[in-house]
Amino acid sequence: MKLDAHQHFWNYNIRDYGWIGEEMSVIQRSFLPEDLEPILTDSGVSGCVAVQARQSLEETEWLLELADKHDFIKGVVGWVDLRSEEASSQLEKFAANPWLKGVRHVIQDEPDVKFVLREDFQRGIALLEQHNLAYDLLVSKEQLPYAVELVQKFPQQRFVIDHLAKPDIKAGIGSPWKETIEAIATYPNVYCKLSGMVTEADWNKWTQEDFAPYLDTVLQAFGPKRVMYGSDWPVCTVAGTYAQVFDLLKMHVQSLSEAEQQMIFGDNCAAFYKL
Repeated sequence: MKLDAHQHFWNYNIRDYGWIGEEMSVIQRSFLPEDLEPILTDSGVSGCVAVQARQSLEETEWLLELADKHDFIKGVVGWVDLRSEEASSQLEKFAANPWLKGVRHVIQDEPDVKFVLREDFQRGIALLEQHNLAYDLLVSKEQLPYAVELVQKFPQQRFVIDHLAKPDIKAGIGSPWKETIEAIATYPNVYCKLSGMVTEADWNKWTQEDFAPYLDTVLQAFGPKRVMYGSDWPVCTVAGTYAQVFDLLKMHVQSLSEAEQQMIFGDNCAAFYKL
């Protein structure tokens, strides 16, 4: 079974999705399960993990409802306010739903590069383990060094880095991202999603070769047992089709064994999120 570890749904309105600017006008509309299901089928993907796209409890409830209605949605990474005094009660409520597999906060938009070291945020992270929930680390390359400190403090917590921590693929810059990714990969409780790459490249002129050094770094650092395919659909469509994103990774890992490729395209996602 092939699984997509990272995609989004939304009912578009400009108030809640202000981050979708005019340069991303192609995704200034709603994207729902009926839009994605045939696309997954065309690429031979059996299921997906729906990830939060705005920070509201209402969206988390909505995504869980979608998972309940559509068999191909295998799990949800939702949002709760981990910094709030209500974090424990929010987690208790949502964790009772079997479709909730993890939690995410849009850390990349936080102006404080040391956001993950905040005491209130870490207090929330400490609650996840008792609910058997994973945590998606959506950080920029500038925030990544502090994420290393975070995962060091929570050795039993399952973490996954979204979008390779957003290296500067367009400019072809490797360091210090490369060294920091290698550092965080030394912690066995940390995985990495091979996702969100085309939007970090030149949207109109990217080539397969643009991604090779970044994919090679992550695959070497984490190994094939701790990485997973994610499309980042529909955000990816500003720079390429779903099939292009899928084939980009498929071509890069074709030299690996069939078993290793199956880990990357399904097994690791199922194991990490306990699908």
